[in-house]
Amino acid sequence: MADLSNARVLMLAADGFETVELFEPRRALEAAGATVTLASIRLDPIQGMEQDLNKAETVTPDLTLDQVDTDDYDALVLPGGTSNPDKLRLEERAVEIVAEFMEDDKIVAAICHGPWLLVEADVVDGRTLTGYPSIRTDLENAGAEVVDREVVVDGNLITSRNPDDLPAFNRAIIDALVEELADEPA
Repeated sequence: MADLSNARVLMLAADGFETVELFEPRRALEAAGATVTLASIRLDPIQGMEQDLNKAETVTPDLTLDQVDTDDYDALVLPGGTSNPDKLRLEERAVEIVAEFMEDDKIVAAICHGPWLLVEADVVDGRTLTGYPSIRTDLENAGAEVVDREVVVDGNLITSRNPDDLPAFNRAIIDALVEELADEPA
């Protein structure tokens, strides 16, 4: 079992997040010892969805987007759901957070519709990634090479297509964090 007791992971989500795409990576990371912080537009509970159709669990964010200092984190996780990333990509600070993680070459993991935030931050040109089928044209138009695989790791960027890919997505994030933390000076 990986020991991520020194890892600090930020998740961004808003109303309409796909519940399993937030809760499963968070559980996997916390089980490995990582500290996971959830940031959103406001501190009010945000509404999760199941397959964009049915309301599911809510979750209360730990921070607002404006309170995030990206220097405090080793990785960023962007869950999907259709309306969640669509809301976040309209928030200037959310887009800045994604850009800062990418500029600092930190791990950025996005699943399903989550890569929409990568497009908005203008960080996919020349990168190989995947996403939900309906956003693949957006990814290609932004300059990405899009492939249809359960998980794609391109340097610091990790992407997956849908909830069925969560086991591979979670493994890739944990493996990347283990490698990143092993490279840090003691």
